[in-house]
Amino acid sequence: MNKHHYVAIMAGGIGSRFWPMSRTNYPKQFLDILNVGKTLIQQTYERYSKFVPKENIYIVTSQDYVELVKKQIPHIHTENIISEPSRKNTAPCIAYIAFKLMKKDPKAVMIAAPSDNLILDTDEFIKTATKALHFVDHINAFVTIGIKPTYPNTGYGYIQHDTIEAAPDIHKVKTFTEKPNEELAKAFIASGDFLWNAGIFTWKVSNIITAFEKHLPEMYEVFAAEKDKFNTPEEAEAIEQIYPQCTNISIDFGIMEKADNVYVIPASFSWSDLGTWNSAWDNMEKDYFGNAVSGNSVMVVDANNCMVHVPDNKLVLLQGLHDYIIVDTKDVLLICKKDQEQEIKEYVAEVKRNKGDKFL
Repeated sequence: MNKHHYVAIMAGGIGSRFWPMSRTNYPKQFLDILNVGKTLIQQTYERYSKFVPKENIYIVTSQDYVELVKKQIPHIHTENIISEPSRKNTAPCIAYIAFKLMKKDPKAVMIAAPSDNLILDTDEFIKTATKALHFVDHINAFVTIGIKPTYPNTGYGYIQHDTIEAAPDIHKVKTFTEKPNEELAKAFIASGDFLWNAGIFTWKVSNIITAFEKHLPEMYEVFAAEKDKFNTPEEAEAIEQIYPQCTNISIDFGIMEKADNVYVIPASFSWSDLGTWNSAWDNMEKDYFGNAVSGNSVMVVDANNCMVHVPDNKLVLLQGLHDYIIVDTKDVLLICKKDQEQEIKEYVAEVKRNKGDKFL
């Protein structure tokens, strides 16, 4: 393993599209959504620990989730859990860990990755990630991983790339498009040169910091002004001062869409961001009628293609529903059409307006 290779696992989100299982105090990255015996963040940590030194794996999360991280990944060093004082999207998160690593190891090469990806073919993923690390070792480039789209998903970002390879299996990125409408998503798939954006980025830390200076100068300045305090007892106080000054913006919007040195590796492994109940349905075992059922006491009568997630100790009889999401928790029951799942985030906002935070 290369001592200059690092991973930052981003685990601060609340997973509102997985409500009501994913809650503000216990979001989806800490859940075993697919009933495989490990939570999403545990699977992600194990995946990267196979080819990056464990002492070089950092988890960037909300202050609220530090204890959850310690509980689920008990052998991680406390100093490798980076807590953010507020949620400001992925750009400040990446700036934070980049400045920390730059002070620790000016030769650092970093993968920034979500904590909730489902990747079943670990060996193939490692080959792809290693290829990205080696590419940025030798060229000033930002590399992302692209997934061949299988249907016009409107919840994913899309990457358009050159057909000519810049290096074996690596293509220059032309455009990024965030969450297109269905008509545009269909056009992307028909064109053949678009990929889903997996949100997994690789770069030299020094190069991404330079990109912050160029494309997000205000954010760069507030981090750079406090850089001497990173990796010291003064770091926590410095971050409390920095974050209120940061714009709430993703790394995609803030830098990737503006940079001219972005490349993509089309992946050959199966992938899901497990961002929605439909993505869980896609990846779960199903009965003869296409129902994905989690719960020991579920009876299905004349229902098909449903996503059912209920407690083991509750008898649920499902009759006559087709293409529905049914999720039951101790205090919330969700029944929603599968083709309306992108609206769940809006439903959560409506619950907050009408019922406060009690059910969130």
